[in-house]
Formats: sequence, structure tokens, C-alpha cells
Amino acid sequence: MNAALIHDKVFIKTFWEKRITNHSQMTEDEELRMKNSALTKLRDEWLIRLECQRKNIKNFNNRHATMSTEVKQTDQE
Repeated sequence: MNAALIHDKVFIKTFWEKRITNHSQMTEDEELRMKNSALTKLRDEWLIRLECQRKNIKNFNNRHATMSTEVKQTDQE
């Protein structure tokens, strides 16, 4: 085989191996950054707070509706 073709094949192979290695390293770094990010923890805390707030509003509305029903029943009696 021609030496120039062999050199080109080796060059192309090493080029893509470097690209793959760099991409893999960047992916790992990004995953580590996301894992260590406080954003996920904050998002989870806010979801818990919103869920509690939603439950409190629902309970308030249920109690208010029950009180209204009781008031209406006592007015009718």
C-alpha cells in the first residue's frame, strides 16, 4: 500500500479518536456539573413547598365549603 494512504488512514483514525475522547470527557464533565448543581435540590424543595401550599389551599377551601354548608343548614332550621 502507498505510504501516503497509510499515513492518511492513521491521521484520520487518530483525529477521530481524539474527537471521541474529547467528547466523552466533555460529557462526563457536564454530567458531574449537573450532579453537583444546587439547581436540582432547589427545584425539589420548591416542588415540595408548592405541593404543601396546594394542599393547604385545598384544605382551606374544603373547610370553608363545609362551614358554608353548616351555616346554610343552621339558617334553614
